[in-house]
Amino acid sequence: MPREQQLSQIFLDVADTLIADFDIIEFLQRFTENCARLLGVDAVGILLADEEGHLRLLAASDENTRLLEVFATQHEQGPCVDCYHSGLTRLDIDLTDPDTTHAWPQFATAAQKIGYTTTNAFPLRLRENVIGALGLFQNVPAPLGEEDLLLAQALADMATIGILQQRTLAHSEVERSQLQYALTSRIILEQVKGILAERWGTSVDDAFTALRAYARSHHHRLTQLALDITTGRFDTAHIPRPAPPAQQ
Repeated sequence: MPREQQLSQIFLDVADTLIADFDIIEFLQRFTENCARLLGVDAVGILLADEEGHLRLLAASDENTRLLEVFATQHEQGPCVDCYHSGLTRLDIDLTDPDTTHAWPQFATAAQKIGYTTTNAFPLRLRENVIGALGLFQNVPAPLGEEDLLLAQALADMATIGILQQRTLAHSEVERSQLQYALTSRIILEQVKGILAERWGTSVDDAFTALRAYARSHHHRLTQLALDITTGRFDTAHIPRPAPPAQQ
């Protein structure tokens, strides 16, 4: 798909956040996948600050468990944490540099084990406030060009719009409740992925793929479907079980 067409799709997705039947998790899942393709990076993650100011993973372009662990290590350390607290972008960070490992031992070690060599972080800004960060990972050290850097920050701004939608943000209590709703939705989704994986005897990644495919094909909101499963209002027997992996 041409880059212009991918950008158009992102704009359409952002516009969809203005409708009542908007699903924050599904939106951000597509958003991170599109960001990875647009910017030519290997992985993208969106982290959002909770009510205590700690960053939590909200969406990732690849739901691979190891990648999620890398993003999770940025709870207390890493470029996204620095980006969130300073409000400044962190660009072209060499993950193989001993100084990086010394500064962020858990984060850098986890990232290197997967094969990432470079990372960038961009703030999610709401007016003068920073509510989270957009993290990019690359397997090959290649600095992003000026055009891509501008696009990455623009994408971070669009993600912020999607998260907050078009609701009134005059009071900080309203703002915090919106952010907490998004984080709670992610927690529920993680619980359901684990439930399905255990029930089916499959990987968490395959369970998520099956859940998301069912939601799409039956026009269900992913977040609502996950909530209905956890509360017993939806029978998971209706979701086609993932096919077992092919024998080597």
